[in-house]
Amino acid sequence: MCRNIRPLNNFEPPATSEEVQAAALQYVRKVAGTTKPSTVNAEAFDRAVAAVAAATAELLDALETSAPPKNREVEAAKARARAQKRYAS
Repeated sequence: MCRNIRPLNNFEPPATSEEVQAAALQYVRKVAGTTKPSTVNAEAFDRAVAAVAAATAELLDALETSAPPKNREVEAAKARARAQKRYAS
């Protein structure tokens, strides 16, 4: 899985439309194998990003959990600590 795509479910505050769009763009880039499509493929690329973003938003709206929402700052700090441990020299 693409490392740039982050979990978006069960956070307080909820994921924004910009975060959903960014995740969709990263996914389509990964699948397409390019960060910038050619002019001839740009329309298909943009449609795919819009479709993935819509599906992601629909999924996030439908998911239910009994777990308490996670705090974004706490989760980011945990990720930084894991990265520091992993890449420590």
